[in-house]
Amino acid sequence: MLSEPTYIAARIVAQTIELHFEKHLAAARQLGWRHLAIKPQAHVIEAIIDVAFWASLRREEGRSPQISIALLPPEQASQPLIFGKQLRLTPHNLTKLAPAVESPGIHLGVWYEDDELHVWGTTLVIPDICFVLEVIEPGLLVIKHSRIDGFGKFLNIAVLKGDQIKIIDADNSSLANCPALINSLLGMPLPIFFNDSVNVLVELAASMRTHKRGGLVLVIPEGSSSWHDSIIHPLSYPVSPVFAGITELMQQNPADRVKSTWQEALRRAIDIVGGFTAVDGATIISRQYELIAFGAKIARSEMSTPVDQIVTTEPVADGIAEFIHPGQNGGTRHLAAAQFVYDQRDAIALVASQDGHFTIFAWSPQLQMVHAHRIDILLL
Repeated sequence: MLSEPTYIAARIVAQTIELHFEKHLAAARQLGWRHLAIKPQAHVIEAIIDVAFWASLRREEGRSPQISIALLPPEQASQPLIFGKQLRLTPHNLTKLAPAVESPGIHLGVWYEDDELHVWGTTLVIPDICFVLEVIEPGLLVIKHSRIDGFGKFLNIAVLKGDQIKIIDADNSSLANCPALINSLLGMPLPIFFNDSVNVLVELAASMRTHKRGGLVLVIPEGSSSWHDSIIHPLSYPVSPVFAGITELMQQNPADRVKSTWQEALRRAIDIVGGFTAVDGATIISRQYELIAFGAKIARSEMSTPVDQIVTTEPVADGIAEFIHPGQNGGTRHLAAAQFVYDQRDAIALVASQDGHFTIFAWSPQLQMVHAHRIDILLL
Protein backbone atom coordinates (compact mmCIF):
# COMPACT_ATOMS: atom_id res chain seq x y z
CA MET A 1 0.00 0.00 0.00
CA LEU A 2 1.13 3.55 -0.70
CA SER A 3 2.14 5.26 2.53
CA GLU A 4 0.21 8.27 3.82
CA PRO A 5 1.90 11.45 2.51
CA THR A 6 3.21 13.85 5.13
CA TYR A 7 3.96 16.76 2.78
CA ILE A 8 0.64 18.62 2.82
CA ALA A 9 1.18 20.41 -0.50
CA ALA A 10 1.22 17.02 -2.26
CA ARG A 11 -2.36 16.36 -1.20
CA ILE A 12 -3.51 19.87 -2.12
CA VAL A 13 -2.30 19.76 -5.74
CA ALA A 14 -2.69 16.07 -6.67
CA GLN A 15 -6.30 16.23 -7.88
CA THR A 16 -5.69 19.39 -9.90
CA ILE A 17 -2.71 17.77 -11.62
CA GLU A 18 -4.68 14.61 -12.41
CA LEU A 19 -7.40 16.72 -14.04
CA HIS A 20 -4.77 18.55 -16.08
CA PHE A 21 -3.45 15.28 -17.52
CA GLU A 22 -6.96 13.95 -18.13
CA LYS A 23 -7.82 17.06 -20.15
CA HIS A 24 -4.63 17.16 -22.20
CA LEU A 25 -4.48 13.43 -22.91
CA ALA A 26 -8.11 13.44 -24.06
CA ALA A 27 -7.43 16.39 -26.37
CA ALA A 28 -4.35 14.67 -27.81
CA ARG A 29 -6.33 11.49 -28.54
CA GLN A 30 -8.95 13.50 -30.39
CA LEU A 31 -6.18 14.91 -32.56
CA GLY A 32 -5.00 11.42 -33.40
CA TRP A 33 -1.83 11.24 -31.32
CA ARG A 34 -0.98 7.67 -30.34
CA HIS A 35 2.31 7.58 -28.43
CA LEU A 36 0.71 8.91 -25.27
CA ALA A 37 1.50 8.28 -21.61
CA ILE A 38 -0.91 6.60 -19.22
CA LYS A 39 -2.91 9.09 -17.17
CA PRO A 40 -1.45 9.46 -13.64
CA GLN A 41 -3.89 9.00 -10.77
CA ALA A 42 -4.17 11.53 -7.95
CA HIS A 43 -3.04 9.16 -5.18
CA VAL A 44 0.03 8.16 -7.21
CA ILE A 45 0.88 11.81 -7.95
CA GLU A 46 0.50 12.59 -4.26
CA ALA A 47 2.85 9.79 -3.24
CA ILE A 48 5.55 10.72 -5.79
CA ILE A 49 5.51 14.38 -4.77
CA ASP A 50 5.74 13.41 -1.10
CA VAL A 51 8.75 11.13 -1.57
CA ALA A 52 10.51 13.60 -3.89
CA PHE A 53 10.04 16.48 -1.44
CA TRP A 54 11.63 14.63 1.48
CA ALA A 55 14.41 13.38 -0.78
CA SER A 56 15.14 16.97 -1.85
CA LEU A 57 15.98 17.89 1.76
CA ARG A 58 18.61 15.16 2.08
CA ARG A 59 22.26 15.34 1.06
CA GLU A 60 24.55 12.73 -0.45
CA GLU A 61 28.27 13.34 -0.01
CA GLY A 62 27.53 16.95 0.82
CA ARG A 63 25.35 17.63 -2.25
CA SER A 64 21.60 18.08 -2.56
CA PRO A 65 19.94 15.77 -5.10
CA GLN A 66 18.78 16.94 -8.51
CA ILE A 67 16.47 14.34 -9.98
CA SER A 68 14.01 13.95 -12.85
CA ILE A 69 11.31 11.33 -12.26
CA ALA A 70 9.12 10.08 -15.12
CA LEU A 71 5.99 8.04 -14.39
CA LEU A 72 5.77 5.25 -16.96
CA PRO A 73 6.13 1.45 -17.20
CA PRO A 74 9.36 0.14 -18.81
CA GLU A 75 7.53 -0.99 -21.96
CA GLN A 76 6.59 2.63 -22.75
CA ALA A 77 10.24 3.74 -22.70
CA SER A 78 12.56 3.56 -25.70
CA GLN A 79 15.77 1.57 -25.06
CA PRO A 80 15.51 1.89 -21.28
CA LEU A 81 18.19 0.92 -18.79
CA ILE A 82 16.42 -1.56 -16.49
CA PHE A 83 17.74 -2.45 -13.05
CA GLY A 84 18.11 -6.14 -12.22
CA LYS A 85 16.14 -5.48 -9.05
CA GLN A 86 13.36 -2.97 -8.62
CA LEU A 87 13.84 -0.42 -5.85
CA ARG A 88 11.08 0.96 -3.68
CA LEU A 89 10.42 4.64 -4.24
CA THR A 90 11.76 6.10 -1.00
CA PRO A 91 13.66 9.30 -0.13
CA HIS A 92 16.70 7.17 0.71
CA ASN A 93 16.77 5.39 -2.66
CA LEU A 94 16.17 8.60 -4.64
CA THR A 95 19.04 10.32 -2.83
CA LYS A 96 21.38 7.39 -3.51
CA LEU A 97 20.47 7.27 -7.23
CA ALA A 98 20.57 11.03 -7.82
CA PRO A 99 24.30 11.31 -8.74
CA ALA A 100 23.80 8.89 -11.63
CA VAL A 101 21.00 10.87 -13.26
CA GLU A 102 22.05 14.51 -12.90
CA SER A 103 22.75 14.97 -16.61
CA PRO A 104 19.92 16.73 -18.51
CA GLY A 105 17.49 14.46 -20.29
CA ILE A 106 17.90 11.39 -18.06
CA HIS A 107 14.83 10.33 -16.12
CA LEU A 108 14.42 7.82 -13.33
CA GLY A 109 11.61 5.53 -14.46
CA VAL A 110 8.95 5.02 -11.79
CA TRP A 111 5.86 2.80 -11.95
CA TYR A 112 3.49 1.07 -9.56
CA GLU A 113 2.67 -2.57 -9.00
CA ASP A 114 0.40 -4.06 -6.32
CA ASP A 115 -0.25 -0.50 -5.15
CA GLU A 116 3.45 0.13 -4.48
CA LEU A 117 5.71 2.56 -6.32
CA HIS A 118 9.14 1.43 -7.44
CA VAL A 119 12.08 2.70 -9.49
CA TRP A 120 12.69 0.31 -12.36
CA GLY A 121 15.60 2.04 -14.16
CA THR A 122 16.36 5.05 -16.35
CA THR A 123 15.28 6.32 -19.75
CA LEU A 124 16.13 9.11 -22.17
CA VAL A 125 12.90 8.86 -24.16
CA ILE A 126 9.40 9.06 -22.70
CA PRO A 127 5.91 9.06 -24.29
CA ASP A 128 4.00 12.21 -25.08
CA ILE A 129 2.30 14.06 -22.18
CA CYS A 130 4.20 11.96 -19.65
CA PHE A 131 4.14 13.01 -15.97
CA VAL A 132 7.57 14.30 -14.95
CA LEU A 133 8.67 15.64 -11.58
CA GLU A 134 11.96 17.47 -11.23
CA VAL A 135 13.76 18.11 -7.98
CA ILE A 136 15.49 21.44 -8.66
CA GLU A 137 16.92 22.25 -5.21
CA PRO A 138 16.02 21.56 -1.58
CA GLY A 139 12.26 22.00 -1.20
CA LEU A 140 11.73 23.10 -4.83
CA LEU A 141 9.79 20.71 -7.09
CA VAL A 142 8.40 21.24 -10.59
CA ILE A 143 5.66 19.03 -12.04
CA LYS A 144 5.58 19.08 -15.83
CA HIS A 145 4.87 16.94 -18.87
CA SER A 146 6.59 16.20 -22.15
CA ARG A 147 5.34 17.91 -25.30
CA ILE A 148 3.43 16.05 -27.98
CA ASP A 149 5.96 17.10 -30.64
CA GLY A 150 8.91 15.90 -28.55
CA PHE A 151 10.91 19.10 -29.05
CA GLY A 152 11.96 21.76 -26.62
CA LYS A 153 11.21 22.56 -23.05
CA PHE A 154 8.67 20.49 -21.14
CA LEU A 155 5.45 22.26 -20.15
CA ASN A 156 5.22 23.12 -16.46
CA ILE A 157 2.01 22.40 -14.56
CA ALA A 158 2.84 23.32 -10.96
CA VAL A 159 5.76 24.58 -8.89
CA LEU A 160 6.04 23.70 -5.21
CA LYS A 161 8.51 25.41 -2.90
CA GLY A 162 8.06 24.42 0.70
CA ASP A 163 4.55 25.52 1.62
CA GLN A 164 4.22 27.73 -1.48
CA ILE A 165 2.10 26.30 -4.28
CA LYS A 166 1.90 27.83 -7.75
CA ILE A 167 -0.42 26.26 -10.31
CA ILE A 168 0.21 27.37 -13.88
CA ASP A 169 -2.79 29.25 -15.22
CA ALA A 170 -2.58 28.28 -18.88
CA ASP A 171 -5.66 30.30 -19.82
CA ASN A 172 -4.88 33.28 -17.56
CA SER A 173 -8.39 32.82 -16.14
CA SER A 174 -7.39 34.76 -13.03
CA LEU A 175 -7.28 37.86 -15.24
CA ALA A 176 -10.69 37.21 -16.79
CA ASN A 177 -12.05 40.39 -15.21
CA CYS A 178 -9.55 42.45 -17.18
CA PRO A 179 -9.96 41.81 -20.94
CA ALA A 180 -7.29 44.41 -21.72
CA LEU A 181 -4.69 42.29 -19.93
CA ILE A 182 -5.79 39.12 -21.70
CA ASN A 183 -5.52 40.87 -25.08
CA SER A 184 -2.11 42.17 -24.10
CA LEU A 185 -0.89 38.67 -23.24
CA LEU A 186 -1.98 37.29 -26.61
CA GLY A 187 0.75 39.33 -28.27
CA MET A 188 3.52 37.80 -26.17
CA PRO A 189 5.65 34.77 -27.08
CA LEU A 190 4.57 32.66 -24.11
CA PRO A 191 5.12 28.90 -23.70
CA ILE A 192 1.53 28.40 -22.58
CA PHE A 193 0.23 29.42 -26.01
CA PHE A 194 2.49 27.03 -27.92
CA ASN A 195 1.68 23.50 -26.86
CA ASP A 196 2.76 21.63 -29.96
CA SER A 197 4.87 23.97 -32.06
CA VAL A 198 8.44 25.23 -31.93
CA ASN A 199 8.66 28.55 -30.11
CA VAL A 200 12.14 29.91 -30.74
CA LEU A 201 11.89 32.72 -28.20
CA VAL A 202 10.88 30.30 -25.45
CA GLU A 203 13.82 28.05 -26.29
CA LEU A 204 16.07 31.12 -26.35
CA ALA A 205 14.73 32.08 -22.91
CA ALA A 206 15.66 28.64 -21.58
CA SER A 207 19.14 28.97 -23.14
CA MET A 208 19.62 32.41 -21.55
CA ARG A 209 18.84 31.02 -18.11
CA THR A 210 21.39 28.23 -18.56
CA HIS A 211 24.51 30.42 -18.37
CA LYS A 212 23.21 32.10 -15.16
CA ARG A 213 24.81 35.45 -16.01
CA GLY A 214 21.61 37.26 -16.83
CA GLY A 215 20.87 38.74 -20.22
CA LEU A 216 18.72 41.09 -22.28
CA VAL A 217 17.34 40.41 -25.76
CA LEU A 218 15.61 43.04 -27.87
CA VAL A 219 13.34 41.67 -30.60
CA ILE A 220 12.76 44.26 -33.31
CA PRO A 221 10.47 44.22 -36.38
CA GLU A 222 11.96 43.18 -39.69
CA GLY A 223 13.30 46.18 -41.62
CA SER A 224 12.83 48.59 -38.71
CA SER A 225 15.34 51.39 -38.19
CA SER A 226 13.66 53.37 -35.40
CA TRP A 227 15.31 51.17 -32.76
CA HIS A 228 18.59 52.94 -33.51
CA ASP A 229 17.17 55.97 -31.65
CA SER A 230 17.19 53.95 -28.41
CA ILE A 231 20.71 52.51 -28.73
CA ILE A 232 24.07 54.18 -28.09
CA HIS A 233 26.18 54.27 -31.25
CA PRO A 234 28.50 53.03 -32.51
CA LEU A 235 27.43 49.49 -31.67
CA SER A 236 30.09 47.64 -29.69
CA TYR A 237 29.56 44.29 -31.41
CA PRO A 238 27.58 44.47 -34.67
CA VAL A 239 27.15 41.22 -36.61
CA SER A 240 27.75 41.62 -40.33
CA PRO A 241 26.31 39.89 -42.18
CA VAL A 242 23.61 39.05 -39.70
CA PHE A 243 23.68 35.53 -38.27
CA ALA A 244 20.72 33.73 -39.84
CA GLY A 245 21.28 30.19 -38.58
CA ILE A 246 17.93 30.03 -36.74
CA THR A 247 16.09 31.81 -39.56
CA GLU A 248 17.26 29.37 -42.22
CA LEU A 249 16.29 26.34 -40.15
CA MET A 250 12.84 27.73 -39.35
CA GLN A 251 12.23 28.50 -43.02
CA GLN A 252 12.96 24.94 -44.13
CA ASN A 253 10.01 23.08 -45.53
CA PRO A 254 8.78 20.76 -42.73
CA ALA A 255 8.50 17.95 -45.27
CA ASP A 256 12.24 18.25 -46.01
CA ARG A 257 13.37 18.14 -42.37
CA VAL A 258 15.03 15.09 -40.89
CA LYS A 259 13.43 15.51 -37.48
CA SER A 260 16.28 14.56 -35.12
CA THR A 261 18.97 16.26 -37.22
CA TRP A 262 16.89 19.41 -37.69
CA GLN A 263 16.02 19.68 -34.01
CA GLU A 264 19.65 19.26 -32.95
CA ALA A 265 20.77 21.90 -35.46
CA LEU A 266 18.09 24.29 -34.18
CA ARG A 267 19.17 23.74 -30.57
CA ARG A 268 22.78 24.54 -31.50
CA ALA A 269 21.78 27.68 -33.40
CA ILE A 270 19.63 28.89 -30.49
CA ASP A 271 22.45 28.19 -28.02
CA ILE A 272 24.85 30.23 -30.17
CA VAL A 273 22.58 33.27 -29.84
CA GLY A 274 21.89 32.45 -26.19
CA GLY A 275 25.60 32.44 -25.48
CA PHE A 276 26.03 36.02 -26.69
CA THR A 277 23.33 37.20 -24.26
CA ALA A 278 25.90 36.60 -21.47
CA VAL A 279 27.95 39.53 -22.82
CA ASP A 280 27.22 42.79 -21.00
CA GLY A 281 24.64 44.82 -22.90
CA ALA A 282 21.66 43.90 -25.05
CA THR A 283 21.49 41.29 -27.79
CA ILE A 284 19.44 42.50 -30.76
CA ILE A 285 17.56 40.07 -33.00
CA SER A 286 14.85 40.49 -35.62
CA ARG A 287 11.42 38.90 -35.44
CA GLN A 288 12.81 36.43 -37.99
CA TYR A 289 15.49 35.49 -35.38
CA GLU A 290 18.45 37.04 -37.21
CA LEU A 291 21.23 38.10 -34.83
CA ILE A 292 21.99 41.76 -35.58
CA ALA A 293 24.25 42.80 -32.69
CA PHE A 294 25.17 42.03 -29.10
CA GLY A 295 26.63 44.02 -26.21
CA ALA A 296 24.49 47.03 -27.21
CA LYS A 297 23.84 49.84 -24.72
CA ILE A 298 20.27 51.13 -24.36
CA ALA A 299 19.54 54.85 -24.07
CA ARG A 300 16.26 56.71 -23.77
CA SER A 301 15.14 58.16 -27.09
CA GLU A 302 15.52 61.94 -27.37
CA MET A 303 11.87 62.10 -28.40
CA SER A 304 10.65 60.21 -25.34
CA THR A 305 10.10 60.63 -21.60
CA PRO A 306 11.11 58.28 -18.76
CA VAL A 307 8.71 55.37 -18.28
CA ASP A 308 7.04 55.86 -14.90
CA GLN A 309 4.62 52.93 -14.58
CA ILE A 310 4.26 49.38 -15.87
CA VAL A 311 1.82 46.54 -15.27
CA THR A 312 3.21 43.17 -14.13
CA THR A 313 1.52 39.76 -14.26
CA GLU A 314 2.48 36.13 -13.66
CA PRO A 315 0.70 33.10 -15.24
CA VAL A 316 -0.45 31.47 -12.00
CA ALA A 317 -3.87 30.63 -10.61
CA ASP A 318 -5.23 33.44 -8.43
CA GLY A 319 -2.64 35.80 -9.88
CA ILE A 320 -3.30 39.52 -9.86
CA ALA A 321 -1.96 42.40 -11.92
CA GLU A 322 0.23 44.98 -10.23
CA PHE A 323 0.85 48.53 -11.38
CA ILE A 324 4.31 49.59 -10.27
CA HIS A 325 7.23 51.86 -11.08
CA PRO A 326 9.66 49.98 -13.37
CA GLY A 327 12.43 50.41 -10.79
CA GLN A 328 10.44 48.12 -8.47
CA ASN A 329 10.46 45.29 -11.02
CA GLY A 330 14.20 44.57 -11.01
CA GLY A 331 17.61 46.04 -11.68
CA THR A 332 19.15 48.03 -14.51
CA ARG A 333 18.35 45.43 -17.19
CA HIS A 334 14.66 45.52 -16.32
CA LEU A 335 14.57 49.31 -16.27
CA ALA A 336 16.41 49.49 -19.62
CA ALA A 337 14.05 46.92 -21.17
CA ALA A 338 10.96 48.77 -19.96
CA GLN A 339 12.29 52.07 -21.36
CA PHE A 340 13.20 50.48 -24.70
CA VAL A 341 9.72 48.98 -25.15
CA TYR A 342 8.13 52.25 -24.00
CA ASP A 343 10.09 54.05 -26.73
CA GLN A 344 9.92 51.30 -29.39
CA ARG A 345 6.38 50.04 -29.03
CA ASP A 346 6.57 47.48 -31.81
CA ALA A 347 9.49 45.71 -30.08
CA ILE A 348 9.66 43.02 -27.38
CA ALA A 349 12.33 42.65 -24.69
CA LEU A 350 13.33 39.46 -22.87
CA VAL A 351 15.21 39.82 -19.58
CA ALA A 352 16.91 37.04 -17.64
CA SER A 353 18.18 37.80 -14.14
CA GLN A 354 21.16 36.09 -12.56
CA ASP A 355 18.83 34.70 -9.89
CA GLY A 356 16.76 32.88 -12.52
CA HIS A 357 13.85 35.31 -12.88
CA PHE A 358 12.68 35.87 -16.44
CA THR A 359 10.45 38.67 -17.73
CA ILE A 360 8.94 39.49 -21.11
CA PHE A 361 8.27 43.18 -21.79
CA ALA A 362 5.82 44.26 -24.48
CA TRP A 363 3.72 47.32 -25.18
CA SER A 364 0.02 46.91 -24.42
CA PRO A 365 -2.12 49.03 -26.77
CA GLN A 366 -5.15 48.20 -24.62
CA LEU A 367 -3.60 49.60 -21.45
CA GLN A 368 -1.31 52.12 -23.13
CA MET A 369 1.63 51.05 -21.00
CA VAL A 370 4.46 48.54 -20.82
CA HIS A 371 3.34 45.05 -19.77
CA ALA A 372 5.94 42.99 -17.89
CA HIS A 373 5.04 39.30 -17.74
CA ARG A 374 7.08 37.21 -15.27
CA ILE A 375 7.47 33.73 -16.79
CA ASP A 376 10.31 32.17 -14.76
CA ILE A 377 7.75 29.74 -13.31
CA LEU A 378 7.30 28.36 -16.84
CA LEU A 379 11.03 27.88 -17.47
CA LEU A 380 12.16 25.91 -14.41
